[in-house]
Amino acid sequence: MHAVILDADSLGHDIDLAPIEARVSRLDVHARTPPDRVVGRLAGAQVAIVNKVVLDASALAALPELRLICVLATGTNNIDMVEAERRGIEVRNVTAYGTASVAQHTLMLLLALAGRLPRYQRDVADGRWGESPFFCLMDHRTLQLDGKRLVIVGRGELGAGVGRLAEAFGMTVDYAARPGAEEDPRPTLAQLAGDADAISLHCPLTPATRHLVDDALLSRVKPGALLVNCARGGIIDELAALAALRSGRLGGLAVDVLPEEPPRDGHPLIDALQEPLNLIVTPHNAWISPEARQRIVELTAENLEGPLRA
Repeated sequence: MHAVILDADSLGHDIDLAPIEARVSRLDVHARTPPDRVVGRLAGAQVAIVNKVVLDASALAALPELRLICVLATGTNNIDMVEAERRGIEVRNVTAYGTASVAQHTLMLLLALAGRLPRYQRDVADGRWGESPFFCLMDHRTLQLDGKRLVIVGRGELGAGVGRLAEAFGMTVDYAARPGAEEDPRPTLAQLAGDADAISLHCPLTPATRHLVDDALLSRVKPGALLVNCARGGIIDELAALAALRSGRLGGLAVDVLPEEPPRDGHPLIDALQEPLNLIVTPHNAWISPEARQRIVELTAENLEGPLRA
């Protein structure tokens, strides 16, 4: 098989592609591919390997020899799945490659918010520690996680992984019902929010989860609750969450995702990092441990081993 990777840089420069190379007769590797070069680079190839490069209906129509698309991620929204199915092109993705990495990142954010790390780091940088009449600063009330309640939305591998780490810190963990699943017997997030000391999101962005955390839900959380989103931008109403943080309804807010990525036109949450808030924004890098990125390569290599449609 002749395979082409269109956006290898999305995996980083420290990843070994040998497992993929061993399973194809020819591998062309491109660091990045602009839309106008997608078809030209895939011409004659049987396998396209992409992360975020868009393969739409027009591109697929221009690639009669293409038989397999391997996505270097879980989401396949950059592929026209209907057109691929119509043309007999298989699409294979990877899952559960970054559980440990994302769970660790989530707990890092939760711990940082609980300790009011953004506030205290700003105070130290501004020289306030050196001005203190005592040996320490205690201006921002911290949260001890032991004995507190964490509500998680999403009990897949990621949500369960976060739950295990939180329990190691002595937290009680509740899992909310899957939004949009009326048959799910568990309480909804709205029902659990009032008792939550922290909420962590690990569910996909769907019509049922878009703005799941909105102004109405934020009005139900206890004062000082922490909110972490390492799932998808848009699951929370970011403007409502920012308003709740500024007003003190939220005790802390951390996001690893935004509705548009990269945020080339900026975003209110990024602007708000200049304010004295218990706010953290990380650049969608919860998944980027070297182990997780290498696992993507290994799983993609396994996807290349399966039989293709005739």
